[in-house]
Amino acid sequence: MGLQEKLGINVFVFWQKQTWQAFGISIVLFSIIAWSALTIFDSAYKGFGTSDEAEEAVDFVVQTTNRSGVDDIYTNESGVFRLSDHRGKVVIVDFMAISCTGCEWVTFHIDDELEHWQEMDGYDVVVISIGVYYKGTYIETIDDLEGCFGDNDTEDEASTCHYTPWNLATGAADAALLDENGSLEGERDDLMKHYSVAAPPVVYVIDHEGFPVAKEVGGSSAKDWSDFDAKVVKAIKGDASDDRFGIEAFQVGMGPVFMLGLFVGVLVYFSPCAFPVLPSYISYYLNLGLREEEMRESGKLKGKMPTSLTIGLLAGTGMLTFFLVLGGAVVLLNKFVDFASVFLYIAYFVAFLLAILGMFMLMGGTAKLMSFVQRFVDRWSTTEADEKFTPKRNMYLYGIGYAAASIDCTAAAVLPFVAYTTVAGDGATMAGLAGLMLSVLLLMTAVTMLVGLGRTMFIDFLRRATGMIKMVGAWMMTFAGIGLLYYLSAAGLQF
Repeated sequence: MGLQEKLGINVFVFWQKQTWQAFGISIVLFSIIAWSALTIFDSAYKGFGTSDEAEEAVDFVVQTTNRSGVDDIYTNESGVFRLSDHRGKVVIVDFMAISCTGCEWVTFHIDDELEHWQEMDGYDVVVISIGVYYKGTYIETIDDLEGCFGDNDTEDEASTCHYTPWNLATGAADAALLDENGSLEGERDDLMKHYSVAAPPVVYVIDHEGFPVAKEVGGSSAKDWSDFDAKVVKAIKGDASDDRFGIEAFQVGMGPVFMLGLFVGVLVYFSPCAFPVLPSYISYYLNLGLREEEMRESGKLKGKMPTSLTIGLLAGTGMLTFFLVLGGAVVLLNKFVDFASVFLYIAYFVAFLLAILGMFMLMGGTAKLMSFVQRFVDRWSTTEADEKFTPKRNMYLYGIGYAAASIDCTAAAVLPFVAYTTVAGDGATMAGLAGLMLSVLLLMTAVTMLVGLGRTMFIDFLRRATGMIKMVGAWMMTFAGIGLLYYLSAAGLQF
């Protein structure tokens, strides 16, 4: 038996007209979705945690590396940098990390422009880069930051070690002091929270009177910095008063993580690995209602056959159970595995997995990562041939099997999402899983009821469309993997 037969794939799919029709549809859909998602995310994240009402940036002190001739020019004798000590200057505050997507490109850009900014007539420019990986199981210490970004002899180091000839500090909660009374004895708190930093890189421009006038997020070799740079120039000239805004403190991402969970739930539900079999399976159970009386008289069925609403709720609850167990497993695993420290590896693995599984699925293969779950479902499900027929239990188990089957296609999105929520905190884990589970529950219930109401017409439409749906999904998975690989390489990320 050849490899093609063993894997259950058909390489001749690339000679079929439908494959390339799906390719064309996928190109259009992926381009629209990718452009819209990146544009909306960038815009939303830049505006996230900000308000139109101008407010002074909250004051803080941070411990710097205290390098001679670099940090000590702007700090006290202990190497402590205080924002309010530089009132009358333009301060660029760069929230960054060593293990960070795009942070290196931010430092490259600042380095390229800093001399030009400092030579301009107007207010002096001060830059401070603040490391923000300082909590949870993964911590980048001030020594780690200095070893990577603080040494001007980094030519032979990894690309993440770009020398920063400006203030370099840690934002650790025990080093960052947020103070409303002008006293260094104020309450210590999380600097990321008060500067609305969900994840680095995030860069602010604080004008000479202490007001934020610009915010930029993310970094890559192709990033457009024109708007940010223009506001830096305006701040240097003292003309940025119209650009002032306020920074709102936030609790790490419950709302946004919940919304992201809803989106991931949609992705899971319409997974090409599972969705094509849904209409026929649900319609089979609905049509069993016509034989309800017969099965009751034979003693195989107790009570009534479930309605389409009940079927949808039971299957949806099965999906909830699966993802609840999955989330619990990841949370438990996080006690032993430092997800934050290996996120770069996860990102590259996900990118390759998406591209490979996309092609594999296009050729008719199925990864069957969760086949053991299906064996469990088959073992405890019943059929009309059994002594007792349990349609309600069957639909609940079907929901578990459906969720497991969908993971064959969506594991590369679902698993990193759940892992990300564990890094953000237990509250984020609950919010993300709640969004995902609510999404799949509502979708399963709604589609089941539509099948029940539309019967033949709706079922026939879904059956005709499933082949194209699967191909389009496979192409888009491949594009997503290639796109992610490009992004990671463009951001200068290396192991």
